Amino acid sequence: MGTENAFAELGLAPDATDSEVKAAWRRLVSQWHPDRNDSSDAVAKMQRINQAFEEIRRAGSRVRTDDPATEGATPDEADANARGNDDAAHRHRRPIFRKVKLRLEEAAVGCIKVLRGKITNVCSTCAGAGHQVLGGNCAQCGGSGAMAKRSFFGWPSGYFECDACLGGGIARQPCPTCDGSGKMDARAYKIKVRIPHGVRHGDLLHVAGGRSRADSPPADLEIRVEVSDHAFFQLDADGTIRCEIPVDGFAWIANRSIQVPTVTGLHALQLDREQLSYRLKGQGFPVTRRGSRGDQVITLLPIFPDSLSTDQQILLDQLLATTSGDGRGSDARLRAWSRGLRAWERGMSGLGSTEA
Repeated sequence: MGTENAFAELGLAPDATDSEVKAAWRRLVSQWHPDRNDSSDAVAKMQRINQAFEEIRRAGSRVRTDDPATEGATPDEADANARGNDDAAHRHRRPIFRKVKLRLEEAAVGCIKVLRGKITNVCSTCAGAGHQVLGGNCAQCGGSGAMAKRSFFGWPSGYFECDACLGGGIARQPCPTCDGSGKMDARAYKIKVRIPHGVRHGDLLHVAGGRSRADSPPADLEIRVEVSDHAFFQLDADGTIRCEIPVDGFAWIANRSIQVPTVTGLHALQLDREQLSYRLKGQGFPVTRRGSRGDQVITLLPIFPDSLSTDQQILLDQLLATTSGDGRGSDARLRAWSRGLRAWERGMSGLGSTEA
């Protein structure tokens, strides 16, 4: 972007003072900053504003980016304006911001994601401005940058910005290369990104772009990680994964083995009818990114039928017959209780008939 184009981008004459440059830059930042402007053109416009401001500064202006005029700019933009000329090309190459949604399993063990997208290149002829400065005063407004409004009777009734020079007062013409759009053909890109194990929701990953492949992204990527809620698992801050599992109550009583889900697949769990909580060592989430994995805690919820079928009643009666009373299949605790209960009953039968 030439110096004349830079002044025109800020809506200023080439002989504008430092204070006028600062004021124009501040005004345009306030209007076009992406945090305040939802327009699809806001990012590109903000790039041109910063490029123009930097071009004027390099051309000899005493404008300083640590001036209060930088209020309203992001730290990255203020820092970009303050850097030297050696990295100017890299400074103006904005990173590509992307979001990547991961399942908890992918975040836990790592994965590879293929990212595809398109980048619209800025016109090199007009540096994205969409116009070229011709020099001299604008023929439509005479260099004032404003046009007078006329009432129904032809009387002046105020002013509006000149649409030929966009208020700059300097003669310009639409860029013939991009037909005034400031943009060139979109470029498609494709890149494989390795997601390390242990990333959490909200993490920011930086991926260098500009590789040698033709379909590589033309700039670095800033990737925001989003981990989706899981149907089974709940993740604690210390890497513990918790999972509540409904289990057949009869299988729990019978000390059967069941399959439980983990972030790496199904895992065999031997049940113990005296235990409802189980800890699987090393089957949880990494405590730190690329670190070792925590534990997984399984909590069982034994489920019994609300009402027993006839067959279930018969089977239970048969089971009770083998475990109750003084039979060999009964538990020692049950046999002791049965004997004590009979002794108590005999003692109760003699109440009221004992002579004093």
